[in-house]
Amino acid sequence: MRSINHTLRRFKFIDFGLITLVLVLLSGCASADNTKESPSVSNGSDKEVQLVIGAYSVVKDALGELLPAFKAEWKARTGQNIVYQESYEASSTQARSIIAGFQADVTLLAMEGDVDKLVRAELVDPNWNAGALRGMITRSIVVLGTREGNPLGIRDFDDLKRSDVKVLYPNPKTSGGAQWDINAIYGAGLKYSEKEMGKRDPEVAKHFLADVHRNIESMDKSGRASMAAFEYGVGDVIVTYENELLARIAQGKKYDIVIPSSTILIENPAVVVSRNADQHGVREVADAFIAYLYSAEAQEIFVKHGFRSVDEKVASAHVDQFPTPSELFDIAYLGGWDEVRNTLYSKRGVWYQVLAGL
Repeated sequence: MRSINHTLRRFKFIDFGLITLVLVLLSGCASADNTKESPSVSNGSDKEVQLVIGAYSVVKDALGELLPAFKAEWKARTGQNIVYQESYEASSTQARSIIAGFQADVTLLAMEGDVDKLVRAELVDPNWNAGALRGMITRSIVVLGTREGNPLGIRDFDDLKRSDVKVLYPNPKTSGGAQWDINAIYGAGLKYSEKEMGKRDPEVAKHFLADVHRNIESMDKSGRASMAAFEYGVGDVIVTYENELLARIAQGKKYDIVIPSSTILIENPAVVVSRNADQHGVREVADAFIAYLYSAEAQEIFVKHGFRSVDEKVASAHVDQFPTPSELFDIAYLGGWDEVRNTLYSKRGVWYQVLAGL
């Protein structure tokens, strides 16, 4: 965010009239100092506009390409130069930061539930997900990453319950990615109960999750931090986004990807933080940036970084790159985000029962 600093030079004055003039000018400066400036103070200029981006950590590499591409497009279209301010945190941490006062104009988060928090804080329009794609700009799935050659022979979530396997995933209290991971394991437990007993059994699913969590080696703040720990040699298997592993493999890292037979479809939203964007006078460019993220060009960049595209044509062109698990389910299978927050992450929810050993 930009701030205006007023620097006063010292002068020697002999004329009383000049002293009076200086006092008048100082009074004007004091008034300016007491005026709260938005992060987009320069947006009055036709030549430059500032856009503040608050995003979850996993999307940082993709935005490294997307932001310059949109900047060039906007410059060609309007003549304005965009100056970005960027912040990357775990998704839930980023949402809380915006609620606490971080002046993001646009946010990209790991899950719909974090945007819902911004809606409840009256920062985001309630109809943000009214479009055909419900505000989602990327997709992925929860997968398992192993060391090169998969030395422990991991094939599915069920293998993570073995006593010889050390597991990593982030902390769902701070990370939206971690909630997707926990949702995937819990949902796989429900699928298992359906196959074995003919119906969903939440108690079986809870014990399935507890058996996996018993082997946890590390729970980091974010999906990106968890991936970094795995790269440093912590643990045998990481539960993470498919795109995180694909991006690392593309950079030359030696990992194997195991796609569980039952896993969850991840959908990631992006939204204008309307109250901030309106106050900063950048709503037009913020809306245009969100629209750009749905373009074929932007979707191809997301695919390059391992995400599954929300654009049907782009997705079709890469269908061989992204196999569909045999029992893929989405958040609706678990009852939707409201039900998940209630069932899994409330004070007496499944996740906290698992942590407490209940």
